[in-house]
Amino acid sequence: MELNSIKPGDGAKRARRRVGRGIGSGLGKTAGRGHKGQKSRSGGYHKVGFEGGQMPMQRRLPKRGFKSASLKYNAEITLSELDRLGQAEVNLLTLKQAGLVRELARVVKVIKSGELTRAVKLTGIGATAGAKAAIEAAGGALA
Repeated sequence: MELNSIKPGDGAKRARRRVGRGIGSGLGKTAGRGHKGQKSRSGGYHKVGFEGGQMPMQRRLPKRGFKSASLKYNAEITLSELDRLGQAEVNLLTLKQAGLVRELARVVKVIKSGELTRAVKLTGIGATAGAKAAIEAAGGALA
């Protein structure tokens, strides 16, 4: 086999459809566009959501809610995840390396979910009131 003799398998490549090239092609005369109307004309189309001049749906409906762009920088971790991590000192970098929070995370907070059996020292990580009490009860501390 030579590089200049390689070709696609039989039926793998189909000839492109040539519209408006006479009766015999099956797509002559109107070229598959039907008769008359905006969509039959060249350049005759409209933008997405256009409703013929009527007030479009996205403008008729009321605007509601707001999603903060800064939410992607916040993360939370549970007490049981901290326990499974098995480290005495935990900071943001160790959580990212363990894959418990996203790389984008800047603010991490511990929430009271699950149990903590070992003493853990947290640096640069916040905690809810219940989680703080559980960490201190296990002999840990927040710095």
